[in-house]
Amino acid sequence: MRLAFMGTPDFAVDILHALINSDHEVAAVYSQPPSRSGRGKKERPSPVHQLAMSHDIPVHCPTSLKSDEEQQKFAALNLDAAVVVAYGLILPKEILAAPKYGCLNIHASLLPRWRGAAPIHRAIMAGDKESGINIMVMEAGLDTGPVVLEQRTPILDSDTTGSLHDKLKQLGADIILPALEGYVSGELTPVAQPESGITYAHKIDKAEAHIDWHRPAEDLRNHIHGLSPFPGAYSMTGDIRLKFLKAEVTEGNGPAGTLLAPPLVIACGDGRALNILTAQRAGKGPMTAEDLSRGLQLPPGTVFS
Repeated sequence: MRLAFMGTPDFAVDILHALINSDHEVAAVYSQPPSRSGRGKKERPSPVHQLAMSHDIPVHCPTSLKSDEEQQKFAALNLDAAVVVAYGLILPKEILAAPKYGCLNIHASLLPRWRGAAPIHRAIMAGDKESGINIMVMEAGLDTGPVVLEQRTPILDSDTTGSLHDKLKQLGADIILPALEGYVSGELTPVAQPESGITYAHKIDKAEAHIDWHRPAEDLRNHIHGLSPFPGAYSMTGDIRLKFLKAEVTEGNGPAGTLLAPPLVIACGDGRALNILTAQRAGKGPMTAEDLSRGLQLPPGTVFS
């Protein structure tokens, strides 16, 4: 098949790699325009853009696909299908209809749960016990298309958004070819999403990152893990701001937000506590709670807010 790939972040890289290594032709890659970062604000192509360049695949970085010119360029590729993974632009109906077999989207949730921008974060923050990859035929609605293939994976108590992200991107790479080939051959029939159980994974707002220690310990563990590694759930003690990146629920009772025991066992609102495993100070890298406590020397009774 003659394909286009449309994606931007690291999550999409392994999936593009699987297509490049297949018998199919990746005729073009679409990605978000390079960002400017570092000293001198040099342009930095996206991870997908970099992989495509390394394989001499033409890369297109339009800021919109709504113009007749961009839609005609896309139609002129004469595609059998397009594979879309965390691209970052809305695809107009003219783009969706251009490939012979349409556009397939790889989404990191068990649809219709967690449609939208931040499905991995939201699944962990909500305490879900399972996630997965859904590959669907795209239509005009937000993640509403029929599902071609689904692969599930458990969410462990120890999982963070970072670890679940890595599991799911590998699942996507594993099943994209069976899904694409099965759909085009007719061996896989897309199944409409249920009308019940719809939830939306709204984009993470940094204001959500502040920890409210009056909440139950398990909820706070999920909150911390769902925001790890970015943006990182944080708490204050005095003028010190700490991000907490990994934690486990433990026994311990005291006023919410109080440091009960070293290195970082902090009371929560339900008569239990969180044992912080990994934390980060402003301007520093992530470190174990033991290493952090050696530098800060916080005594029991210290209050976090």
